[in-house]
Amino acid sequence: MSLLPVEQALEQIFSRIPAPTPETVPLAEANGRTLVAPLLAAHSQPPFNASAMDGYAVRAADFAEDATRSVQLVGVSQAGHGFAGTLQPGQAVRIFTGAPVPRGADCVIMQELATASDGAVKFSERPTAGRSIRPTGNDFRSGAELLAIGTRLTPYSLALAAAANAPTLTVARRPAISVLATGDELVLPGAALAPDQIVASNSFGLIPLLAPFASQVRDLGIARDDASVLATSLEQALAADIVVATGGASVGDHDIVQDVLKDLGVEIDFWRINMRPGKPLMFGTRGSTLVFGLPGNPVSAMVTATVFLLPALRRWLGDANPLGARLLLPLAEPLPANTARRHFQRATIETSGTGVTQVRPISETDSGHTSSLARAQALIVQPENDPGQPAGATVEVIPL
Repeated sequence: MSLLPVEQALEQIFSRIPAPTPETVPLAEANGRTLVAPLLAAHSQPPFNASAMDGYAVRAADFAEDATRSVQLVGVSQAGHGFAGTLQPGQAVRIFTGAPVPRGADCVIMQELATASDGAVKFSERPTAGRSIRPTGNDFRSGAELLAIGTRLTPYSLALAAAANAPTLTVARRPAISVLATGDELVLPGAALAPDQIVASNSFGLIPLLAPFASQVRDLGIARDDASVLATSLEQALAADIVVATGGASVGDHDIVQDVLKDLGVEIDFWRINMRPGKPLMFGTRGSTLVFGLPGNPVSAMVTATVFLLPALRRWLGDANPLGARLLLPLAEPLPANTARRHFQRATIETSGTGVTQVRPISETDSGHTSSLARAQALIVQPENDPGQPAGATVEVIPL
């Protein structure tokens, strides 16, 4: 069986993902969620001409002939309590940042340029129309689309939604995910290790990686390499929207996850990808449930989750950019030649002495080498059969 190209595998996964299901959530619970309806401005912001400074609101025309003339102070405008009247020729109003500019005024002069005494004020610079005023709708206009469908909400976009007077937002329902580790050799962290055992680490990396995209991530622990035991655990896992199993997805004598999944009615789409680390990645479906069988080696598990699972989750949520952020950065040192499989090379991101941000490959490529993955801040995407690249060459990077 030939190895499936990365892009083709992603296309097959994406083709199985349902359209986002909308739900409405309070603004305070929307961080990290993905919009399935646009955010429209319910009003203009600011809703009035507002002062950008503490100072004095005046009529610029009053100073056309005499920039040094004094004008009479007739009131105060402050946030929440604007000046009620209309400014007349020869008058000024004391004003504070964010306060409404009085009717008749067309300029605000900052207080550092003003000298006030005996109920009058004059300025060291000539007032000009429009100075230090935020006009109505300067930020956004009523009815404008402020956030598009597919936007993943951040604290910054939530501040915008609040300013637009939106108490709720319509976002995509997040999937429920089950995570299951498999293998007779695995024990939980803290256990005493027998000579033939290793500590299970995959679930402890995958669960926090996936949790921001999920309504819940259920940890089903470790299933032994026994068909009946594995079938019981996988049947429980299949109650979720997405199943993520690690280990046992290849075709060795003890790799029985595929066979058990088939017996449970899972249709296998593919199970070998033209990439390293992570060739034995399996994907299938049972009904609307997506099933991912990740490699057991911890680096392979985390890399395949980054390259395939996270894009699948973003697509599930309707994210406008399901592949996530990709950067183009110069190499801090040469990148060795690649094999016929696409290489997702561990790397660090650093700033040179001249202030240039660059990426440095980590030479370790073993798929079980967790300490190098923990050091990595990015994956360099090295194409198949790449001859190698010199220092300074620009490469594609997936930030971690």
